[in-house]
Amino acid sequence: MRIQSSVTAISWIPSDAIEGLPKLPFELGIGHYDQAPPDRLEPGDLERLRDEDRFREANQLVAWIEVENGRITGFGHEGGGLVGSTTFRAGPKSIRVPGVAFEVLQPEPEVSPDAVRFVQTVGGRAGFPAPRSVRGRPFFRISSATAWTTLALTIRADGSSQHELVGASPFPRHWVYDATGEVVQKAGTIDFKRWYRESHGKRTPWGDEESEAVVVAAETALERELSRDMIRRGVELGRRVVEPGETLVEQGDEGSDLFLLLDGVLTVEVDGEKVAEIGPGAILGEGAVLSGGTRQATLRAQTRCRLGVISADAIDRSAMEELAAGRRDS
Repeated sequence: MRIQSSVTAISWIPSDAIEGLPKLPFELGIGHYDQAPPDRLEPGDLERLRDEDRFREANQLVAWIEVENGRITGFGHEGGGLVGSTTFRAGPKSIRVPGVAFEVLQPEPEVSPDAVRFVQTVGGRAGFPAPRSVRGRPFFRISSATAWTTLALTIRADGSSQHELVGASPFPRHWVYDATGEVVQKAGTIDFKRWYRESHGKRTPWGDEESEAVVVAAETALERELSRDMIRRGVELGRRVVEPGETLVEQGDEGSDLFLLLDGVLTVEVDGEKVAEIGPGAILGEGAVLSGGTRQATLRAQTRCRLGVISADAIDRSAMEELAAGRRDS
């Protein structure tokens, strides 16, 4: 009997994710940020998204094992990677620069009596030059920094499977899709400055370093739809930055603003006990609005967090009630 499974990662540049001078082409409309990937991947979507210039790289790991009488008798490793291009626009004209794909790294699978673990690294860099000073030799680079993801997939003889985002470049954003095509996890943080200076040469999986990823569960489909709706309506967001260890709100405080977590990881504490970890894309604060303006939990930054501040009237009350009900059920 053949048991097959898969895991896919898509790496893309969200709005306002680039800092400093490299942000200038994006502000001028010459370069572009990426539209968020779909909530679900269907067959052929990766090729379509690449052709539409919607991501920087995609890593699709597909693997299988053969099982007879509960014993693993064979296995195979498929899949591969796609590296996107970069489109520059100047008035009515545009230029598309193909990305540079690196060798796909597929080390020998780890085989145990009842499971096989497969690992795959995919990555590359933009095809245009990005002169900059970098950390470590040669101290200056012309080519752009390297983006990558390293995925692992364990398939067991009992038919179950488990995936991992083992490592990833500090930039851009990485989304992880399970075998059904649903987005289920995200890299919780992005760090453009560190990536721009450090992700080159030996400081990548093609040298001798991996970068551990902070992985969090994906936000709900409702939160993604509410975020898209606010963007379509042009809802203005205030901005907040919360440093590691600081609190965004304290349980029992008064407040009615909502928050959209743009980047970073927050912990949720109720009566001093940590009850959840929340990552980018989450909409927070509806509990206070629904309970007369009193914060129902403490939100503390586990990493540096960037947030959008939303007026309570920007989201329909029924949607907030649905959000709150989903949190109670999770």
